[in-house]
Amino acid sequence: MNTRDIPKLVVSVVACLAAGAIGSVFTRSAIPTWYATLQKPFFSPPNWLFAPVWTLLYILMGIAAFLVWRKGLENRQVRIALIVFLIQLVLNALWSVVFFGLESPLYGFIVIVVLWVAILFTALKFYRISLASSVLLWPYLLWVTFAVVLNSSIWLLNR
Repeated sequence: MNTRDIPKLVVSVVACLAAGAIGSVFTRSAIPTWYATLQKPFFSPPNWLFAPVWTLLYILMGIAAFLVWRKGLENRQVRIALIVFLIQLVLNALWSVVFFGLESPLYGFIVIVVLWVAILFTALKFYRISLASSVLLWPYLLWVTFAVVLNSSIWLLNR
């Protein structure tokens, strides 16, 4: 990596962390209030685990996006892959708005399923450009797979 790449890396990681920050605006206030009243499945992780896991995932996502971006925006494949990445990033933030902000496990489930598909599509697009960028998204895809199961369980337990 040369010094000209550093701003791209910083922008990529900060953009992902910003999506997380947007989501946390809706999450923070709902955790001790609405979310605390919900029935949760036995496999629901403790609340303190979510922030460090998501922070790590956002950093990995940012590095993945950087690895694709550094291949050059003049490359059509790169532009398409980054657009797909941005769509999934918006869906990521949208899930928090819908699940926590609107207090809707059902609509949250719908959003998170679409998010899961978008992450998979992003990982496949990234794979064509950089194997490392795709691999960096796998923990994210695995965590969101778990989140799909958790979200659906919460919806079913609280209907």
